[in-house]
Amino acid sequence: MISPTPALDRKMRSHSGLLLLICLAAAAARPAWAEERLTPTVTSWRLTDETWQLPQGEAMGMVGGSVLLQAWPGLKVGVASYGAVRGHRGGFITLGLAAEGRWAITQDWAAEAGAFVGGGGGRGGATLAGGGLMLRSHAGLSYNLRSWGHPSGRLGLGVSMVDFPSGVVRSRQPYLSYEHDFNALISSGWPSVSGMRSESSSVSSWPVRPQAFSLTARHYRIPAGVVEDGGGAQHPTMELLGAQWISELNRHSYLRLHAEGAMGGRSTGYMQILLGGGYRWPVGNGTQLKLQAAAGPAGGGKVDTGGGMLFEAGLALEQPLSRWMALEVGLSRVQAPSRSFKANSLDLKLTHRFDLPEAGTVPTAADVQSFDRRTLRTRWVHQRYGGASSNWRTKPSVAVDNMGIALDNFLPTDKEARRWFLSGQGIAAYGGQAGAYMTGLFGAGVHQRLGGPWFGELEGLVGAAGGGGLATGNGLVVQANASVGYQLNPGLSVLASLGQMAAPHGDFRVRVMGLNLAWQFTGLTQK
Repeated sequence: MISPTPALDRKMRSHSGLLLLICLAAAAARPAWAEERLTPTVTSWRLTDETWQLPQGEAMGMVGGSVLLQAWPGLKVGVASYGAVRGHRGGFITLGLAAEGRWAITQDWAAEAGAFVGGGGGRGGATLAGGGLMLRSHAGLSYNLRSWGHPSGRLGLGVSMVDFPSGVVRSRQPYLSYEHDFNALISSGWPSVSGMRSESSSVSSWPVRPQAFSLTARHYRIPAGVVEDGGGAQHPTMELLGAQWISELNRHSYLRLHAEGAMGGRSTGYMQILLGGGYRWPVGNGTQLKLQAAAGPAGGGKVDTGGGMLFEAGLALEQPLSRWMALEVGLSRVQAPSRSFKANSLDLKLTHRFDLPEAGTVPTAADVQSFDRRTLRTRWVHQRYGGASSNWRTKPSVAVDNMGIALDNFLPTDKEARRWFLSGQGIAAYGGQAGAYMTGLFGAGVHQRLGGPWFGELEGLVGAAGGGGLATGNGLVVQANASVGYQLNPGLSVLASLGQMAAPHGDFRVRVMGLNLAWQFTGLTQK
């Protein structure tokens, strides 16, 4: 059992205290969903840029991305990630939970303060990040861009403080942020099965925004002359597994966010998170030709991405398989402008398309009849790895503590007692001297009611993992979990789990003990 040092414990308590103060200051009112079953809830995505000061005068430019949901008036909570894009630490990436409070000063100006607790690391992870635990707090001012014709956008400026308690990174710096707000129709808790689908076939004029979620597989062909960050020749191929989210802006253009990790080749621990957009043209029979580009942090696995910025551009052909499913094949070029890494990419994506309502006001009964209710869940995940093999990591006697986020999509069913779900999970190490270990997993599971507030679950997952000295071979990992849960109220539950995780092409074999705090909620998708 690993116990935090007194200094680490004090730092964790101080940042946890800041999160608590934000919540107490903002929670003067009841949650937005307490009064209405379906309420427009403010949701935000944010980009942040700042430069951390490292030991010996080194600087590392970081970009942050977060998705925040307004849980109470003045308080948003969600998930965030930070990645290196300038300097010499490409692949330094973290993932965790974030909260922020905002207080109006004038119609356009507001004060804001927030905190982040997460894990990760990357190039030089054991030295810089220690076990991987990252604590960040910030305070500043934000300005609404309504006078510039963009009432849903805000610019922010302030000061942030970053600390890796078991590492050497301790930095205070200014930050610049841009935030975009939109409304989502959600409610806490799940409806009964009988209330999940409307029997009416009426069509509403309620506006919708098409979305798409894809499972992605890539094959990188890396040209001769590309070297690793240590100077050796880069292996000529790499396979990656990941996910993509697309949100359409209009009939032709869209925004896209995708993340992939290495699961084949010799670059275990490589990861990329890219944000961009695209333009598409119909070419007959539902087929679409897509021109798209993206940029973002990437690195790890000895891949020579320099400061971490990676650019991608390419073409893709998407063919619908049904109204809501499509298959996409693409060719693209990726390149790190500051170093030698570049590759030609063959991409394959299996896509699920759906429409989400754009919420400005509370919908009427007629509006809701044109949508299906979808049961969703997000989980804060804590997992501890204990070795089931003697060579599972470079320090086999030391357990690894991880934290992360899971998003579960429960499939429509006629049986309320048993529900199948699809799951996507992102997890990073924060303790056990494994800074830089991260994993992205995808899979499916079944939720079974056991009586009263108790329930059980089984899930199977596959994905990519690497870093932190864990012997994950080429990066491909599989995991199986069994959980027992307790429903605290209609929206909140806790789960305890036991599982096994292994790398088919490495010595990584671990027993996994988990604890999850889950929020269950209902959204709408067009029929």
